[in-house]
Amino acid sequence: MTRRSAPAVQSSYLPQPTPRTLHDPNESAFSRFLRTEIFAPEKIAGNFSIATAVGLFAGGIVVIRTWGDLMVPA
Repeated sequence: MTRRSAPAVQSSYLPQPTPRTLHDPNESAFSRFLRTEIFAPEKIAGNFSIATAVGLFAGGIVVIRTWGDLMVPA
């Protein structure tokens, strides 16, 4: 069989990005968690989508509990 498309172009001459390795011996476990999991640039997009989903869910609950009786036909 023949190939359907050309292989993906990956340049091997560009250096790979290295992760930031800032290590503070006085940093607590909670602040290390915040730095590496919450505010890390490579995880911001996923954290934003999770926050959006949780906010939409909570907003839906508030709306139904506030105006839910108006949605039921009397």
